[in-house]
Amino acid sequence: MNNNHFDKIKNGKGFIAALDQSGGSTPKALAAYGIPEDAYSGEKEMFDLVHEMRTRIITSPAFSSDRILGAILFEQTMDREIEGKYTADYLADKGIVPFLKVDKGLADQENGVQLMKPINDLDDTLRRANERNIFGTKMRSVIHEPNKEGIKDVVDQQFDIGKRIISAGLVPIIEPEVDIHSDNKEKSEELLKEQILTHLDDLSEEENVMLKLTIPTKADLYKELIDHPRVVRVVALSGGYSREEANEKLKENHGLIASFSRALSSDLNADQSDEEFNQKLQHAVDTIYDASVNKK
Repeated sequence: MNNNHFDKIKNGKGFIAALDQSGGSTPKALAAYGIPEDAYSGEKEMFDLVHEMRTRIITSPAFSSDRILGAILFEQTMDREIEGKYTADYLADKGIVPFLKVDKGLADQENGVQLMKPINDLDDTLRRANERNIFGTKMRSVIHEPNKEGIKDVVDQQFDIGKRIISAGLVPIIEPEVDIHSDNKEKSEELLKEQILTHLDDLSEEENVMLKLTIPTKADLYKELIDHPRVVRVVALSGGYSREEANEKLKENHGLIASFSRALSSDLNADQSDEEFNQKLQHAVDTIYDASVNKK
């Protein structure tokens, strides 16, 4: 493990950028960027275009380590290069810590939740992540209802896989997202917190995790998780909120920092000049940073 990266993520001021749209969500990400599906043919062209988009973001002067602590990458992005360097190395040279999305998407809903699909090539992915100088990983489940059994299954699965990731020398980001549109979101969050605490208390002093959670309905609900000795950092997903709404909610939660995706890139467009693109990205970065470090 890179100790400098660990210290930056644990103690640094800023937020984590999520640039990890996968095959299923890439067409939506490109469409939001102004590239419709009829503008490309096949997966290769699609992934080439999304890498161009991510490269434009990462190489922008607005994407700097004085605001951004880390960036979460899609597997193909990890294996591609930016200006002659593998993406993680390019980020590290900018002072930004690289993470990798390792999940394979969501299973069908059952017991009010969606578990992760099996990650059959996890060991190989973790080996390659170490070769590419990745610091940590991210994997996502979704909670739709306050079903205690379903939420326990989500957290059990996340921590079971998380321990395998820790054993590989990486820091897992545990992401049990609570759907912002779900009925009784607050109850789901209370049950989720209870289950996470049980697992955190069972970790050894050598086992550390990060958490990526939906911004809670009740402000500071996750303060106990943020302060737990086994937690490196707790970050928040935007979850479908607009950037303005996500930022306002984030400001109410002390110690919680952003890890936004759509809320970071929502104003960016392929047709923008570099000047306009960089200005739009700088504004997004500045407002998300402010919400992460300055609290009400």
